[in-house]
Amino acid sequence: HVQLVESGGGSVQTGGSLRLSCAASGPASSTNCIGWFRQAPGKEREGLAAVWLLQSRPYYADSVKGRFTISRDSAKNTVYLQMNSLKFEDTGLYYCAAGDPANVWGQGTQVTVS
Repeated sequence: HVQLVESGGGSVQTGGSLRLSCAASGPASSTNCIGWFRQAPGKEREGLAAVWLLQSRPYYADSVKGRFTISRDSAKNTVYLQMNSLKFEDTGLYYCAAGDPANVWGQGTQVTVS
């Protein structure tokens, strides 16, 4: 079965950058699609970005388009989320998830922007 482990969260000042990593283990067929989601305090979970093995164009939510970049290293079975120009409202618990729709979730990594 698929397991996902996120890392790279932390505290950063407004305008700063962080790179999140999502290391996946398990059958490649179960990780065709991997996405990043955010759970901000008092808000619903939001899908931020997603990447597919067989689709060249990734998905970005409007809230992060132009600031966040999702990428995939298939050899390492790892998906990254490069986050630039971070804003206070980017604060939250960041999860990666596999599947379309997402059905396997990591434990989350906290991002705090102040």
